[in-house]
Amino acid sequence: MQIGPYLLRNNVFVAPMAGVTDRPFRQLCKQLGAGYAVSEMAASNPRLWATEKSSRRIDHAGEMEPKAVQIAGADPQDLADCARFNVERGAQIIDINMGCPVKKVCNSWCGSALLQDEALVKEILHAVVGAVDVPVTLKFRTGWNRANKNALTIARIAEDAGIAMLTLHGRTRADGYKGDAEYDTIAAVKRAVAIPVVANGDITSPEKARYVLDQTGADAIMVGRAAQGRPWIFREIDHYLRTGTHLPAPYVDEVRALMDEHLRAHYAFYGEYLGVRTARKHIGWYVRDLEGGEAFRQQMNLLESTDEQLQLVDQFFESQWRFGERLQYRLPEPAEAA
Repeated sequence: MQIGPYLLRNNVFVAPMAGVTDRPFRQLCKQLGAGYAVSEMAASNPRLWATEKSSRRIDHAGEMEPKAVQIAGADPQDLADCARFNVERGAQIIDINMGCPVKKVCNSWCGSALLQDEALVKEILHAVVGAVDVPVTLKFRTGWNRANKNALTIARIAEDAGIAMLTLHGRTRADGYKGDAEYDTIAAVKRAVAIPVVANGDITSPEKARYVLDQTGADAIMVGRAAQGRPWIFREIDHYLRTGTHLPAPYVDEVRALMDEHLRAHYAFYGEYLGVRTARKHIGWYVRDLEGGEAFRQQMNLLESTDEQLQLVDQFFESQWRFGERLQYRLPEPAEAA
């Protein structure tokens, strides 16, 4: 799998997720088998570039290459300037966000709201591609709503503009994250263009990754929510795609060490006050399917120091040893009889 001059080690990617895929998390996912990761979306408005939030979102110091930054906005010139700004600071790939379904983003005519204006999409893509000498990619959805699907048109506009790769989330903006992903639409886009296509949406297991690749013919798959609290899913999927066999669950001690590494990098990135608070969601995701995880998550939300978090996380995973040397996930509760 290749994007411009960059040969990726596999075709299993990390989806950009606001508030999740910061530099420490992207780096951990790459260490655990992800072939590619894209930053959280950075606003194209130049007034926001110097804010603490934006500065963190485009911080990729020391990150494994290639370093990809996602930009979001609605003004072609602002987006072009934002792309140049990030390339000057080390971005090796620019990704344009036309997939975010969040209301506050779409209300600003950004994200997937842009799919309503194909002429503006064309203008934006040409402006950004023309502004930088690195590959530019596009993440988008199948349309604005079920009655207005235009993924094929957008894909052809993108290819004509010089976009290097397409990532298609198989839902409309109106769908949000509900319902089933439209793999048939992704397959149709793959047949319609010659550039690489990445399938995104509902990829939660190695078997599902194989199914999606087979159904869509896509060049790669992108994993989002399923990686929250389970960053080793990338090596599991990569192994299954190559061998058809499953890796065993990770050792308790390995996950304890990974969490310690992740949390320390997280605290260094955000500082003590913000770090301890933003780490809570990650810790909750790590433990949600483990015995005692919910009670531990509630306890964790009361802590105010990084040292306390690290100590209790260590104790929690020490307690998991009683179930075996490998993580033992709880099985779903059986449905009640009617």
